[in-house]
Amino acid sequence: MNLSHILNHLGEDRDKYYKAISPPIIQSSNFAFDKVDDLRQMLTDESAHHIYTRGNNPTVEILRKKVAALESAEDALVFGSGAAAIAMAVLGNVQAGDHIICVQSPYGWTYKLLTKFLARFGVSHTFVDGTSMEAIEAAIQPNSQVLFLESPNSMTFELQNLKACATLAKKHGLVTMIDNSYASPIFQRPIEFGIDIVIHSGTKYLNGHSDVVVGVLCSSKAMVGKLFLSELMTLGAIISPHDAALVIRGLRTLPLRMQHSHDSAMDIVHRLEQHPKIEQVYYPFATDFPQRELAQEQMSGAGGLFSVLLKANSIEQVEKFCNELDCFTMAASWGGHESLIIPICAFYNIAGRENSPLPWNLVRFYVGLEDVNWLWADIKKGLEKL
Repeated sequence: MNLSHILNHLGEDRDKYYKAISPPIIQSSNFAFDKVDDLRQMLTDESAHHIYTRGNNPTVEILRKKVAALESAEDALVFGSGAAAIAMAVLGNVQAGDHIICVQSPYGWTYKLLTKFLARFGVSHTFVDGTSMEAIEAAIQPNSQVLFLESPNSMTFELQNLKACATLAKKHGLVTMIDNSYASPIFQRPIEFGIDIVIHSGTKYLNGHSDVVVGVLCSSKAMVGKLFLSELMTLGAIISPHDAALVIRGLRTLPLRMQHSHDSAMDIVHRLEQHPKIEQVYYPFATDFPQRELAQEQMSGAGGLFSVLLKANSIEQVEKFCNELDCFTMAASWGGHESLIIPICAFYNIAGRENSPLPWNLVRFYVGLEDVNWLWADIKKGLEKL
């Protein structure tokens, strides 16, 4: 389906909604029926009809259709956060006694879901080096049900071979899931490689304006229908119609924003690769990235997120570098219009918490929509203080 059609027309029944260019926000919790039989017929498939907004809302439905089409999926569900989307996908496909295989160093709340939450209910897990198909295959147990991928991850950007993972999982009857937040459906569509479920923190690129927290899950109609009736309706981790409208607004410019962030990040990455104060650059399309060839096979771009190891002698030096920056806001998320940094040393020396497993001199950058030369001048100034 044509990308412009998906972003600007798909799902928007303008004849029904007063020819409105922007979809109306149906801010209603409840929907009425003229006859008992009308209600009865709607109840046969609540995921496709409007009965109660905890299930299906017209504005949210437009968003579902657009994101599903972007990911080459049959259907999609929208949740109140990316963490909720991950939790619903996993919970809907395991039961007590099952086993999950997950790539090592996943998103923090995925890690906690597996190690803290599901462990309480007898669901075990194994973390594996996702760059090794041998390691993934060796982790498969008779009770394995899920293979959870994150390609690339959002700190050091290791990839998995999606086609090989999908083939292996089908051989052993595993459900494959991937957090595709890093690449977005503009730069990577895992379902086309055979992955079963694609998940997004739509808070990032899909919304793109740093004003909505949202999660998305894309899959087959059968899988979405199962998760709708069970996890979504029971746990109720939904998005509001107003927030759905904001995400639809964000999707209008998704390809432009993705390409701008990618181009600017590539520019800055190439400069950093030559800088004497940089020990290493982590970016899937970086010149010396060990999985660069795989990244180019699976992804058409890499967006604005990259990390560097600074040649610093102490945490204090890293902090000084970060504190010197004026054009990069220090914040934990990414994917919006604004450029950001987050230093891993901030997660060190917190009372009651273990230090991060990542190096203390690692700093993650997100390059937004600002002028690239303005951003580079800011980084260069900070590096001169090291």
